[in-house]
Amino acid sequence: MAERIQKLISARGLASRRTAETWIQEGRVTVNGVTARLGDTADPRQDTILLDGKPLPEGRAGVYILLHKPRGYVTTLSDEKGRPNAAQLVEDCGVRVYPVGRLDMDSEGLLLFTNDGEFANALMHPRREVKKTYDVWVSGYVPGAEIRLSRPIELDGYIIRRPQVKLVKAEGSRARFRIVIHEGRNRQIRRMCQAAGMTVIRLRRIQEGSLTLGSLPAGKWRYLTEEEVRRLRQE
Repeated sequence: MAERIQKLISARGLASRRTAETWIQEGRVTVNGVTARLGDTADPRQDTILLDGKPLPEGRAGVYILLHKPRGYVTTLSDEKGRPNAAQLVEDCGVRVYPVGRLDMDSEGLLLFTNDGEFANALMHPRREVKKTYDVWVSGYVPGAEIRLSRPIELDGYIIRRPQVKLVKAEGSRARFRIVIHEGRNRQIRRMCQAAGMTVIRLRRIQEGSLTLGSLPAGKWRYLTEEEVRRLRQE
């Protein structure tokens, strides 16, 4: 059965569908000796599909990993500045995996890795609106700032859904919030706090959907259980 080429690449655990689309646009994928284009389809049973001149690997079992990303690590798989990469912390899993979503370098907490492109693509799709929960420490707090923080604002031309904001603790101009958002806009929490007149001094993601960080130490990872994967697929 013919399917879109980016879907076939993703299903083999090489990358997310979005990354596969980039590879196609870069001319790295051929089908029967012809450079593939976005929108092309192929049947792996009949067609010869090559990535960088090499055949796609056979389908492999899915690997699903939860990492407690420390601060100071970037999430992108390549970094022109040579900064530490979160992927280096999961290299010993024995399989090439890639991050599901992002956490900026100064943020910490729950970060998923997988070789299952379909799983990653589904979890990141905006339509899913998977809830993400953060513990957020700020400076510049004044009483009532949590009200401003809980208002929907426009980011990148998009009005975010109303976040859930709970003031956990306040001491003078410093405070700690627990914030639940439904999107994953670039540096969304930091920009929300800035719009409310505050500066984030620490940010930790503690939950994504039904999956929680728990007591996993910073820099360590573990495999997801079959039940955890099943629940994430259903959310």
